[in-house]
Amino acid sequence: MDGFKSIRFKESTVKRFRVFSKKMAKSYSECLESIMDFFEWHGLNPSQKFAKSIVQEILKNRARTDTSIKRNEATIAIIRDIEINQTKPNNAMLLSLFGENIKNKKPVRKERKRLEKEADSAAEIEITVPKIRYERLSEKMQNLVRDYGHILGNVELVKGSFGKEYLRLNISKSELEKFKRILKNNM
Repeated sequence: MDGFKSIRFKESTVKRFRVFSKKMAKSYSECLESIMDFFEWHGLNPSQKFAKSIVQEILKNRARTDTSIKRNEATIAIIRDIEINQTKPNNAMLLSLFGENIKNKKPVRKERKRLEKEADSAAEIEITVPKIRYERLSEKMQNLVRDYGHILGNVELVKGSFGKEYLRLNISKSELEKFKRILKNNM
């Protein structure tokens, strides 16, 4: 708990503050804190002419919103550039790796005409993938095929005397945990 200190005020100011505090907050400290926060947050000085300060504050806020709109537009442009130059080539590489036909794919969402023009011009650019990245992806794919081949090789069909047939996986618990960990790491 914070310690308390006393400050001397005129009796009329104290009476007025008590009435105001009952309307605004639970305690005198909270009321005074909220008043100080208000003036600090809005950059107002009570000793200055109040109307002039409010007009200046409104003008500052308008200037801030104009710059924030420009910043938002710049951010959107950067994200679109990343999508065109990085995400689409990576998706195309993955689709080609898994044997999907890239040319027959339609865009997932409808875009404005300007964005479609940008996408068309980006599609004309030859997609190149660094050799190291391609080799790593190929190696991961081979490992996954090998692991799933091992799992499928250890599945057997069991015919019970009652009920339906079911499949049993003949691997140890540690192998199962290993495959779960590999799957989780590759996601």
